[in-house]
Amino acid sequence: MFSPMEIAAVVGVAILLFGADKLPKLAKSAGQAKKEFMIGQAEADVAAERARDEARKTAEANVTTATAAGTPVTPEPVSGTGIPTTTAPPHAS
Repeated sequence: MFSPMEIAAVVGVAILLFGADKLPKLAKSAGQAKKEFMIGQAEADVAAERARDEARKTAEANVTTATAAGTPVTPEPVSGTGIPTTTAPPHAS
């Protein structure tokens, strides 16, 4: 990773730029920002999982409805759920 000399150089430059009294405040605000980011990311993960579950349930309900109505169902290659298929009537010439 980083050698102790590199870390000391970065800390020294930070002290020169911001001053020793502001560094703890900067570290605290950086920690709070990281915490809020992680919370937001976790909320987004939960929302995405709910959306996937809802889409899966809707697809399964569509297959069940199509099967009950007598419509042939073709299995989807990715998820294994069925997709209702219909055939169009031939065109009149």
